[in-house]
Amino acid sequence: MSTFVVSARKYRPTRFEEVVGQAHVSNTLKNALQTGHLAHAFLFCGPRGVGKTTCARILAKVINCQKVSTDWEPCNTCDSCRAFQENASFNITELDAASNNSVDAMRALIEQVRFQPQQGKYKVFIIDEVHMLSTAAFNAFLKTLEEPPPYAIFILATTEKHKILPTILSRCQIYDFRRITVQDILQHLRYICTQEGIRADDAALHIIAQKADGALRDALSIFDRMVAAGQNEVRYEVVLDNLNILDYDYYFRVVDSLLAEDLAGLLMLFDEILRKGFEPDIFMLGLAEHLRNLLVCKDEATLQLLEAGDTLRERYRQQADLAPSAFLVTALNLANECDLHYKTARNKRLHTELALIKMTYIQRAVTRTPFEVSADTPEKKTPDVSTPTSTAQNPTPTTTPLRIPEISDEAALAPSIVAEPEPKPLLHLQENPTLRVKSQYSLGKLEELEQLLHANGETRAEVKVSQVPELTADNLKTAWDAYIQQLQLDTIKPFLQQAKLQLQHTEITAIVHSQIAQSTLREQQQPIMEFLRNYFGQKALSMQIVIQKSDASQHAALERIAPLNNRDKLRLMQQINPTVRVLWERLALGLPEEG
Repeated sequence: MSTFVVSARKYRPTRFEEVVGQAHVSNTLKNALQTGHLAHAFLFCGPRGVGKTTCARILAKVINCQKVSTDWEPCNTCDSCRAFQENASFNITELDAASNNSVDAMRALIEQVRFQPQQGKYKVFIIDEVHMLSTAAFNAFLKTLEEPPPYAIFILATTEKHKILPTILSRCQIYDFRRITVQDILQHLRYICTQEGIRADDAALHIIAQKADGALRDALSIFDRMVAAGQNEVRYEVVLDNLNILDYDYYFRVVDSLLAEDLAGLLMLFDEILRKGFEPDIFMLGLAEHLRNLLVCKDEATLQLLEAGDTLRERYRQQADLAPSAFLVTALNLANECDLHYKTARNKRLHTELALIKMTYIQRAVTRTPFEVSADTPEKKTPDVSTPTSTAQNPTPTTTPLRIPEISDEAALAPSIVAEPEPKPLLHLQENPTLRVKSQYSLGKLEELEQLLHANGETRAEVKVSQVPELTADNLKTAWDAYIQQLQLDTIKPFLQQAKLQLQHTEITAIVHSQIAQSTLREQQQPIMEFLRNYFGQKALSMQIVIQKSDASQHAALERIAPLNNRDKLRLMQQINPTVRVLWERLALGLPEEG
């Protein structure tokens, strides 16, 4: 057997400057030492493995160091420092409150406080996991903690500050330790690899840092295990296999399939993931985190929240540009619903697959263009004929309209998805006295219907299609309003209604007054342009979206108005932001009081 020492012990900091990710604590303690404002009781609290006990030991060592440096770091060479490192110091006492939590153990500690230090100025008492002390032990410790001898200093450490009596908290200087960031853990792992001569993939170290969840000690324990598994190497594949983590490439492929509405490929990919031994709930949690990362990448302001390497970060940004925000929010909601109800589902695989199927058709449910044909009800399939002999007696046309898959569990979808109204007419048709043509029938179906009526001896119906409207400003406004009316999402309509349209040749300029309105129009730009190009028969139509700030005089005028009552305030808010009106009506809040 070799004398192997785990990295958590071998690379445990011995100076304040070596502590990772807790500079705010180290600097404060060093400043207190420099100015002589050293408290008699400290409480170090924070998550596990972030350096609480380590900082307590460094502070205890520097207090009695005989050769303190100018930056108030222990020398680690004097008699006091060496005695502490060899666990032979009489001036520093450590107590594990988890195993010594009785009142008798506390009384024994108080007895040691009475004796002055034999060497050095202070006696330091470090009590780890102090929240484990019993109530009687806390009460026995109160008086000594409040008025200790001038040579006694107490350093308490805990992971659960809320379990400590308030009377103890009020007698201590409290230092809150933070979770260590992924970047800080990553840099420390790179340093250890350099010192130990270990070859490591940067992506592998990044996964270890993320898996540690802010605890450096956990990261070092995982690191040692991966080094042993990879035979003195830390490889990406080995880390994925040993930590049971699904490669992020699978999640990129899943989202690509969702955006392409490739249900068959998505189910096959999910089956491949299951055959690799991953549970459906683990996969869904990973997918939810992936969707969250994509949503974070939609805005430059939140991009810093993405904890990923440069290469992976760029890949996230590229896929985020392809995924609409409404799609990501709804998919994230479906993933959350799947996770909440996973434990109660009897067929776990089917439960997860159902969530994936709903995600596949999100874009059709959220934003459906007027060119997608609806076939949900029989009356929309059969034209209405005013002659005595109805075409319902005849066989239906051989070519049926495209049927969009129904999502039965509407409650699992995002709250913004509402029932779909009847599609608005796409073509301007002149109604014949003997035949009224429904808007969902294409020209090909009209010809097919005419042949069918003629074959049964009926008077041939004349269907006249009006000419394509001329591209003018007035007709553009009419077409724009027609597109708004067929939208299902009420929250989108106000932004489109507020847009001011300008036309120059075949270029349309939509002027809006806010960043969110511009973002909304950009997400709707493709279906809008498809609608307008077909409406006017102009394939060269283009549109640009411009932000124009509101007139400042309006706001100045509002400031001169007399104080408003609650109803006037609500009315003014609805004028400034129509979304407030939509939300108010949906919640059926009624009118507020006039006061």
